[in-house]
Amino acid sequence: MAHWNSAVGAAQLARLLGSQHSVRQEGPGAARPHAAAADPAGTAGVRGGGIGAHPAPAARKLPAYRSLAEGLRMLVLEGRIPVATRLPAERELAAALSVSRTTVAAAFEALRSDGFLESRRGSGSWTTVPAGNPLPTRGLHPLPPENEGTVIDLGCAALPAQPVMNEAFGSALEALPPYAHTHGDYPAGLPVLREALAERYTALGVPTMPQQIMVTTGALGGVGALTRMLVPRGERIAVEHPSYANVLQLLRETGGRLVPVPMADDLAGWDLPAWHRTLRESAPRLAYVVADFHNPTGALAGTEQRRELVAAARASGTVLIADETMADLPLGPPGATGTPSTGSPGLEMPRPMAAFDPGGSAVITVGSVSKSIWAGMRIGWIRAAPEVIRGLTAARAYVDLGSPVLEQLAVAELLNGAGWEQAVTERRARARENRESLTAALRDHLPDWEFAVPHGGLTLWVRTGGLSGSRIAEVGERLGVRVPSGPRFGVDGAFEGFVRLPFTIAEPLAREAASRLAAAAELVRSGAPTPSDVPRSYVA
Repeated sequence: MAHWNSAVGAAQLARLLGSQHSVRQEGPGAARPHAAAADPAGTAGVRGGGIGAHPAPAARKLPAYRSLAEGLRMLVLEGRIPVATRLPAERELAAALSVSRTTVAAAFEALRSDGFLESRRGSGSWTTVPAGNPLPTRGLHPLPPENEGTVIDLGCAALPAQPVMNEAFGSALEALPPYAHTHGDYPAGLPVLREALAERYTALGVPTMPQQIMVTTGALGGVGALTRMLVPRGERIAVEHPSYANVLQLLRETGGRLVPVPMADDLAGWDLPAWHRTLRESAPRLAYVVADFHNPTGALAGTEQRRELVAAARASGTVLIADETMADLPLGPPGATGTPSTGSPGLEMPRPMAAFDPGGSAVITVGSVSKSIWAGMRIGWIRAAPEVIRGLTAARAYVDLGSPVLEQLAVAELLNGAGWEQAVTERRARARENRESLTAALRDHLPDWEFAVPHGGLTLWVRTGGLSGSRIAEVGERLGVRVPSGPRFGVDGAFEGFVRLPFTIAEPLAREAASRLAAAAELVRSGAPTPSDVPRSYVA
């Protein structure tokens, strides 16, 4: 009987290990921020004693076998190699890494001793986690309540609710009785909310009928519904690289073959020549993009970029899913004040993606209240052609039947009154203040970390000075600050030298978080032992 559920090949494992090694070899500023990791075979680090997430300065050079074991351990802890995955045979991995079989055998033995590997004659070796450790996942576990006083949680790019939401729920309760006399299942969403959303798009210059709107359980629920309906298992899906971590994992689990397309440098939006090549050569069935303050980089795609990408997608027969979750959060350049409803000082918002395909056949828009109002409401929506909406509604009978009625009524109250604009105006002001606090704290405590300040959204994409973002995330949580590492937002181990930091905390907490990250970075740089008295949950 097999003790493993999946297997990883020697070449793939070498690429994953090589992405960790390249971070240390390149150092800060030596590589393009959005380039894939170098040294795909991962051989240089083993020959030099440096594969894995531990940096190995001259004063503390790890033995080759231990460095390899550390790299494999980090891949397991992050979930990039799932638990119960069969590893390649020692001889195969040694050949892929250009090291001796003795080095690989010693690394496997060290992992067995630490509880990260089990072996059985005739069955091979497979990954495990030591007893008492939580299973690693691709997503972030909610922070346990008992840890809230000791751990600064930067894992989620969302802000707390605002007082205006209480008023919206009060009005929603008053409007609830007629709906309470029905069965309460509205697969396409409440008519009053569909109408309000259609009017909102029309006001933005994208004429929309209620029949083009379906209310979903958050934007993620919308992306999942679209993927299940439009993409058979094994079909190609183009994604920005990096991209939103939870959507990447969703697309993997629905059977999509991800085709990464690099972002342009310096928050310049999309690399359109790369998109043209991908659409022409791979002909993906679907593409997922975040044009408005991209998660995680914060980039804003311009109007002409949007027009060109929509035209290219239509020519290749690719359907674009445009995620507008961050669209209500223009902040302007650093130092800007005030937030007009149409944008921010010094920032003119481009036209929505749907403006270049108003019928909704080539561009399907996904939106949500998670960033604008509150993630806990779990209300999102899809804007598409009426026939797409009908197909999604019919399929929903076998998924979740519909979204909560009371929350839909509350969102409708916000959209139909002054509450929505009041809420997003307050949200922008808080996010702008938090952005200034976080960037100032990072410059003071971590001057070798590199980032460009986005003009909107909630996320900062940070290059970690040539250190492993995965190691910083692991050590940081033990020191009381929780951040997601770069590989969560990439494909096949890319972005090891990055972390994502959201603008969700203000002074003095931002300064304390930066101080703890600086301490974590120093421990990673020195290779010193890390304290273990803070409860931890692994971040993939």
